[in-house]
Amino acid sequence: MGSYLGKYAEFYNVIYANKPYAQEAEFVHACLQRHARGPVQQLLELACGTGRHAAALAALGYSILATDYSADLLSVARANAPAANVQFELQDMRALNLDGRQWDAVYCLFDSIGYVQTNAAVLQVLQNIHTALRPDGLCILEFWHAPAMLRGYEPHRQASWPLPAGGQLERSSDTRLDIERQVAEVHYTLRELAADGSLVTELEETQVNRYFLVQEMALFLESAGLTPLEWLAAYTPAPITMDTWHVMVVARKAA
Repeated sequence: MGSYLGKYAEFYNVIYANKPYAQEAEFVHACLQRHARGPVQQLLELACGTGRHAAALAALGYSILATDYSADLLSVARANAPAANVQFELQDMRALNLDGRQWDAVYCLFDSIGYVQTNAAVLQVLQNIHTALRPDGLCILEFWHAPAMLRGYEPHRQASWPLPAGGQLERSSDTRLDIERQVAEVHYTLRELAADGSLVTELEETQVNRYFLVQEMALFLESAGLTPLEWLAAYTPAPITMDTWHVMVVARKAA
């Protein structure tokens, strides 16, 4: 598992500058409040990236332990100077070391559950979530939806963004689906260009992310002692269809 390592982590907030973190945090907040049994105040985030969701949820009054396995992303997150009620820890979701601590809810967004890829690893992560939750605690996951991936993935994409200090960031992505393993392998090439168009930095990274069927994820959750409560097209009131790229599930720790 490897993503947004080294200098790629420094470009993360440029690439996702237009992602509506505050709106997405409001959606997560509404899900938590709709299904809460008792107060929900203490949250654990898995794969927090640069901490933008954590900061947005902290602004809604939550206290959050935000974790990621990438020290590079966490360095960017800490530099973002989020609210005092967000703490960051270097943790791999496959092998959480939480010293017996438990939370009201655990969330893992932006399809990050797919980075662990294998059946055994997905189940291990969900079992770790079960252990990290208090009785009746809630879990929210966002994942890539298999039908949309199989029908609509683009083998090649190109995008660019202005850089804060001037110049431009260009990214090309080449995607290959491994149907047997049920993963998308995406090879990225990033080129940092100066204001005059000259090349400053070029780097490459391959990310591998699994996509899931809804009932497949339901089986994983139930096997880990987590009861699905609600399935949602991510961050919208729309129903899940074959063209829904991102699915969210709210689940409760079973008794």
